[in-house]
Amino acid sequence: MTERERIKNRIQELPKGGITFKRINGKPYAYYQWTECGKQRSRRVKDEELDSLAEAIAERKELQAQLVLLNEKDREYAYYASDSVRNYVSLDTNLPIRIGNELARFSEKSGKKKKRECFNALKDYVYGDDSGKVLILYGLRRTGKTTMIQQLISEMDEETFGRTAFIQAMPGKNLSDINVALRNLESQGYRYIFIDEVTLIEEFVEGAALFSDIFAMSGMKIVLSGTDSLGFMFSEDEQLYDRCIMIHTTFIPYREFSKVLGIDSVDEYIKYGGTMSISGKMYNEDIPFSTAKATREYVDSAIAKNIQHSLKSYQRGTHFRHLRELYEREELTSAINRVVEDINHRFALDVLTREFKSGDLSLSANNLRRDRVNPTDILDKVDVKQITEKLKEMLEIKNKEEQEIALNEIHTFEISEYLQLLDLIKEIDVVSAKTFSSSGYKTVVTQPGLRYSQAQALIKSLIADSTFRALSLKERNYVVERILSEIKGRMLEDIVLLETTEAIDRKKIETEVFKLEFDIGEIDMIICYPDDEYCEIYEIKHSSIIDPMQYRHLIDKKKCELIEHRYGEIKGKYVIYSGENSSVDGITYINVESYLNGLGSIKE
Repeated sequence: MTERERIKNRIQELPKGGITFKRINGKPYAYYQWTECGKQRSRRVKDEELDSLAEAIAERKELQAQLVLLNEKDREYAYYASDSVRNYVSLDTNLPIRIGNELARFSEKSGKKKKRECFNALKDYVYGDDSGKVLILYGLRRTGKTTMIQQLISEMDEETFGRTAFIQAMPGKNLSDINVALRNLESQGYRYIFIDEVTLIEEFVEGAALFSDIFAMSGMKIVLSGTDSLGFMFSEDEQLYDRCIMIHTTFIPYREFSKVLGIDSVDEYIKYGGTMSISGKMYNEDIPFSTAKATREYVDSAIAKNIQHSLKSYQRGTHFRHLRELYEREELTSAINRVVEDINHRFALDVLTREFKSGDLSLSANNLRRDRVNPTDILDKVDVKQITEKLKEMLEIKNKEEQEIALNEIHTFEISEYLQLLDLIKEIDVVSAKTFSSSGYKTVVTQPGLRYSQAQALIKSLIADSTFRALSLKERNYVVERILSEIKGRMLEDIVLLETTEAIDRKKIETEVFKLEFDIGEIDMIICYPDDEYCEIYEIKHSSIIDPMQYRHLIDKKKCELIEHRYGEIKGKYVIYSGENSSVDGITYINVESYLNGLGSIKE
């Protein structure tokens, strides 16, 4: 019996999993947790067995570490010939491994699609000199990770392709299984290895250094991909450090969405942006934000369960922090969903009630009344106070009777932290002109389609006022469309702020981007260059019409004097809108699609 076989046999005899402690009435109790058939199991540990169980688990961990580092070659391969290309299957691990003709069939369907901007970074790693490093390609579902791998493989020359393998990781497998597969591939001359959904492998975070320290250092190019963004971040922090290159695919700016999918409409980006899928022009096979049901499923599977899986796998589940109680009551996924929904609900509430004060008219009512084509006072007739109360009730009090544990501020804060790590939300500064200090922030969802789908479904469900229901179908549809137009307007503002901020962050230049609020009125966006002592001020409008009301704050003398005193000379006054590029009264009008497409050329 070889040393490897002895270690593997002993590992099979030892318990999996780990021990955690819970405090009940102030007293600690030990619980043994392990995974069986893909499900988390747990049982109480008796005091008399605690020491022996802990020792056995520690021995298993030590043996697994030894197994990973063994330099013995494992040649248990079966192979067959097909069109002079060998196709291997590992008998030892039973992991799906695509090579040869099967790999060609896998990669050919994506070869003709347009490429994402980060494709070149993937290509540079595979053909570059980053010896000893692995590449991590990570992001939420439907953001093009597997497609980019398929595109890269489809373009390989015959020699490189013959040394390439694609491994599909599976639940229930561990690092030993991956180690055996990689040893086998290495012994057969394979150099380019792609491992998909690698975070499904047990103890991936704790053992990720295997890929860089053993295989990448021996000359292999290892690409690890998957949807578990937090898991990859944890592995970078715990194991890989500077031995990995990270490519995050979650954030898809308008210019990339437009270029890859061939869509030149920012309205389409508002409706579907955030994944590489769109109605009628699919980069991927499904459309996550096409319906409210599809959106709920995406939030649940791609976001909420993603976070829960990461926390469960990291440091044997010790990173839940204040979310542990929610996890143990099986309410964490629901809580994450509620926070995502709440961010969007508050956005919708702000759209419709920002000017809903007892006796005042809503922004939508004002706009409907002033409409140049079809003015109407429909919203003047409805019970504004009653609608406001319905909005608050629906948006701020959600399913509390079904919650065993009420969400508090620390729960929401920690979940929001993880959403920011996933690149799903970003906070944009809002500055008060009274103090010229931060007065808060705008929470922007980086996947516009997710926000629009949820807000659209919500608004339609809110149109329940009796006066409103008595209107004709044509009138009701007209009002709903106008309200949705208000939502698009707010979203357009968020998109411009977000993408401007991201573009500037990417350039690593000393620049500030924020919204400035006065007692009366606001400047939608200010870009300030403190080192050069100047700034630019912007209004953002979801309109194709030029109207002096759009830039009234930009030409307000008192506001401009305050801005120049604080942020330097105003070198440009702009309105970003849906019409053609133009200029009027010293104001430059910029088409929004042109602006978003040109963000890559922001001042270096």
